[in-house]
Amino acid sequence: MDERFIRSIFIDWTLIGNCSYLREIKALKDLETLDFNSNVTFFVGENGSGKSTLLEAMAIASGFNPEGGTKNYSFSTYDSHSELYDAIRVVRGSRKARWGYFLRAESFYNVATMEERYADEGHESQKYHEKSHGESFLALAQNQLRPGGLYFFDEPEAALSPQRQLTLLTEIYNCAADGSQFIIATHSPILLGMPGAEILSFDSGVIHPCEYEDTESYQVTEMFINDRKRLLDKLL
Repeated sequence: MDERFIRSIFIDWTLIGNCSYLREIKALKDLETLDFNSNVTFFVGENGSGKSTLLEAMAIASGFNPEGGTKNYSFSTYDSHSELYDAIRVVRGSRKARWGYFLRAESFYNVATMEERYADEGHESQKYHEKSHGESFLALAQNQLRPGGLYFFDEPEAALSPQRQLTLLTEIYNCAADGSQFIIATHSPILLGMPGAEILSFDSGVIHPCEYEDTESYQVTEMFINDRKRLLDKLL
């Protein structure tokens, strides 16, 4: 897992307004450069820590539609993305991605709708709206995974059962082994357990490498499973 399309990013803060909310996000406000050292990189952190904001900006800077889809998707239901993408410079590797996809849980319905509208004789619709939410979400991910691709996933576990998360983990791992690169924001302790993946934590006010067992997702899940009664007695 060492053939990367994106090797690093640089942020030019002179292109971001002095009053921008981006300057209030602790993990991002002092970030100037960030390296990627694996074909699978996970962003982890508490809600509001900036992981999805950075993932979105990187995806847009890489040519993807803000609401998701392939680079061929061009639609907008609501412009909510930040100006961070304008300030990001992506340092690319020697290879060019042959395919790619930006998958985000919050706009999946809109992307599934557009997938039907974009369908034609050469590209039959997968009819994601006719499947359950979890089935359609996993099917879309599986249909878009190809060797040599660049993928941005924002909380892909949102609609998936634990068993389906294991299926997705396997799909991502095998695709990365075939030369693809993934950058994923997640809270899933299952996905985070992927062998060889790099985990970057957005907690503590600075982005830093993190071991799997040190992630909050792992620690809270372990605590709940091993000592559920005592934990709930404290909370309830």
